Amino acid sequence: MANHYNGSSDFFAKMPEIKFTKLFINGQFVDSVSGKTFETIDPRNGEVTARVAEGDKEDVDLAVKAARHAFDHGPWPRLSGSERGKIMMKFANLIEEHAEELAALDTVDAGKLFAGGKAVDIPHVIDIIRYYAGAADKVHGEVLKMSGKFQAHTLREPIGVVGLIIPWNFPCTLLSLKTGPALAAGCTMVVKPAEQTPLSALYYAHLAKLAGIPDGVLNVITGYGETAGAAISSHMDIDKLRFTGSTEVGRKVMQAAAASNLKPVSLELGGKSPLLIFDDADVNTASSLALSGVLYNKGEICVASSRVYVQEGIYDEFVKQLVEKAKSWVVGDPFDPKVCQGPQVDKKQFEKILYYIEQGKREGATLLTGGKAFSNKGFYIEPTIFVDVKEDMLIAQDEIFGPVFGLMKFKTIDEAIERANNTRYGLAAGVVTKDLNVANTVSRSIRAGTIWINCYFGFDVGCPFGGYKMSGFGRDYGFEALYEYFHIKSVVTPIYNSPWL
Repeated sequence: MANHYNGSSDFFAKMPEIKFTKLFINGQFVDSVSGKTFETIDPRNGEVTARVAEGDKEDVDLAVKAARHAFDHGPWPRLSGSERGKIMMKFANLIEEHAEELAALDTVDAGKLFAGGKAVDIPHVIDIIRYYAGAADKVHGEVLKMSGKFQAHTLREPIGVVGLIIPWNFPCTLLSLKTGPALAAGCTMVVKPAEQTPLSALYYAHLAKLAGIPDGVLNVITGYGETAGAAISSHMDIDKLRFTGSTEVGRKVMQAAAASNLKPVSLELGGKSPLLIFDDADVNTASSLALSGVLYNKGEICVASSRVYVQEGIYDEFVKQLVEKAKSWVVGDPFDPKVCQGPQVDKKQFEKILYYIEQGKREGATLLTGGKAFSNKGFYIEPTIFVDVKEDMLIAQDEIFGPVFGLMKFKTIDEAIERANNTRYGLAAGVVTKDLNVANTVSRSIRAGTIWINCYFGFDVGCPFGGYKMSGFGRDYGFEALYEYFHIKSVVTPIYNSPWL
C-alpha cells in the first residue's frame, strides 16, 4: 500500500483567506438574482470552505447582456492587438504577484498539491497569458488571387460573445487556456467554473479588473452545470462555446448549442490513453513514466496513461518496479511538501473511483497493490495497480479519473497498436522505445491527438492539444486555439482595366 502521511498542523496554516464568493458581472461582484448560495467543500476533510453565490439562468442572462454590450459597443474588440496585449501582460504580472494565493485556493477547492500549484500550474498560467498577449497583434488575413476579374482579401474578426465552461481538475490552467486566446482575439466572455472549484476563477476575475480589462469583457458565473452551464450552452446571444469535461456532458453541451442558435462548439473531452512500453526500453525509466502518467494530479487528468501495455520480455521486471514505486508514493495533505498525492476532488469522484476498483475485482483483474481509501476524513485513495486486465473490462474501457492502473502484456508491435486503438477515445498516447522506426510507426498508427515518445505530459503553450474520436474536437494551445475565436470574412472587389489578373 502507499506511504500514508497526513502532514502536520503547520501546513494547515496555509489555509487562504476567501476574499471573493459572489458572481462577477460587468466588472462588479454581485449576489445571484435568487440570493441562493452553495457550499464549496475542502476535499482534505470534507468540511465547508465557503458559501458561494449560486448563479442560474437569470444571472447568465445578465452576464451575457454585459458581455454583448462590451463587444458591440465597448473598447476591447476595437483596441489594436498590441494594446490588448499590453493589458494582458499586466494581467499576467498580477497573476504572478498573487501566485501563492491562487495555488492555495486550488488546493482547498480541488485537493491539488500546493507546491505543484506554485511551481507548475500558476507559472504555466502566466506563460499562457503572456503567449496570447504576444500573439494578439500577430493575427493576419490573406490576399487572394482569384480566377476571374476580382481581387480578394480575408479578415479574421473576433467571433463575439463566448461561453467558457471549465472543469475542476486544473481550474487555473484551463481557465487561462480558454480566456487567454479569447481575450487576445478581442472577444468578450461568460465563464462558468466547475461548482467544485469556483474560488480561483473569482480571484482571477478580480485580477483581470485590476489589470484594466474593461467591464463586461470577462464575467464569471458560479453555479451548477445543470442550471448555469445549461443556460450558457443554450443561450441565443452567445456566439461560441468552449467546453472541457466529460464526453457525456460534452454531448449535452453540443445538443444545446445545436438546438438554440447553432453556435459553434469546441470540445476537449475524456480519454483512456495507452502507454506502450517495448522490450528495448529502460525499465526504470519506463516504470517512472508510467507511475507519473497515472498518479500525477491523483489521476484526475484527461490524458492519464491508465492503460499500460508492456511487451512480454520486460513485463515481469516492469511490474515489480512499478509496484515498488507505487508503494513508496506519499499520499496525504496537499499543503505538505513531502506529499505526492492529495485527495480526490469530492465525495462523488471518490466513490466513483472506489466503484471502479471493486468492478475490476469482480471482473477478474488481479489487484497487486492499493485499492482502498484511507484516513477517516477526506477523500484519499491509495495508488491502485491491476494486472490480468482484459480489453472488455470496464477498468480498461471507461475513464476512471483516479489513481488506477491497468497493466496488460503484448507480444508484437501490430498487436500493441490494435489494442491501443481499441477505445472510443483518442486524446493522447505514449510510446517508450529506443527504436526510431518503432516510435515512428506507432506514433503514426495510433488514433490520438497527441503522441509522446519517451516522455509524458509534454505540454507547451505553442503545441496544439486536442482529441480524436469521442475525445472531442478543436484545439487548445498555440495559434490553432487563437484562430477558433475568429470568423474569417472574405472581401471581394472587381478589377477594371488591369493589365493582368
